Amino acid sequence: MAENSSETSSSVHRRCLAHFPAERNNSAGVGSSKWIRLNVGGTYFLTTRQTLCRDPKSFLYRLSQADPELDSDKDETGAYLIDRDPTYFGPVLNYLRHGKLVLNRDLAEEVLEEAEFYNITSLIKLIKDKIRERDCKTSQVPVKHVYRVLQCQEEELTQMVSTMSDGWKFEQLVSIGSSYNYGNEDQAEFLCVVSKELHNQSYGTNSEPSEKAKLQILQERGSRM
Repeated sequence: MAENSSETSSSVHRRCLAHFPAERNNSAGVGSSKWIRLNVGGTYFLTTRQTLCRDPKSFLYRLSQADPELDSDKDETGAYLIDRDPTYFGPVLNYLRHGKLVLNRDLAEEVLEEAEFYNITSLIKLIKDKIRERDCKTSQVPVKHVYRVLQCQEEELTQMVSTMSDGWKFEQLVSIGSSYNYGNEDQAEFLCVVSKELHNQSYGTNSEPSEKAKLQILQERGSRM
């Protein structure tokens, strides 16, 4: 009789597990809340509770722990609603997953803002270091210039210099003597060297005359006068 009673109890337990899958998972030692679904600005992200717990001081840690002081809503699928841009959340989540920052340097400031929102201190420091490194490299790039040599008479000189625009700056003035105009007195003539910063790097170094080339241009123009 005891043996029959044991078989009956086991059969009932198996039937209960079949009707209640959550109970079956718990009995197998698999936590039903291991995975967490996030709805960030309308885009869904699926990750583990362990990933979100990387930084105990972060917003995501509190969210994963269902902090009662954290006012968080869920959508109809059970995903936590976060009103942020999903484009910049991807690098944040990947950093929590594997500890590496994979980032387009042009988006560094935007991802930094997200890291500050989620209060992930190690990521904030890492991005700030990347920004400083980027800015330092940019500031060390030598400024390139393109030069032009303009010929003008004395009476045109003041107007030409005062009307320069689009970033052109006066560099040097070279007198090349005078020219004779019928009915007028001799007019002094000049070569005016102007320069402009070359912002478009696609031009390459061939578009930027060197100092030697600039002097050669002046000599050639002067010899033809």
